[in-house]
Amino acid sequence: MAIGRYTFAGLIDGGVGKSNPRISSKIFLGIMNGAIPFTSRKVELGERLDQIAAKSYGNPDYWWVIAAASGIGWGLQVPRGTIIRIPNDLSTVLNI
Repeated sequence: MAIGRYTFAGLIDGGVGKSNPRISSKIFLGIMNGAIPFTSRKVELGERLDQIAAKSYGNPDYWWVIAAASGIGWGLQVPRGTIIRIPNDLSTVLNI
């Protein structure tokens, strides 16, 4: 089971839902300031972030890490030619 982007989030709405307390922005800032090593590449025609996560991490559930590192909001499908940043080590990302 993968660690999701809401795993460490606090409950909101009287305990009904969870919030993403800035983990995506922490990942993006870690990429931008050099704290998180990454590999850049272009998205090919027909590729989705979940497929790339499966190849990179062995689990498609980590697509959101690539999206956060790349400054992409929601979307498993990004246009061909989009430059994405793939963090090299998930443990570095998940411990920020």
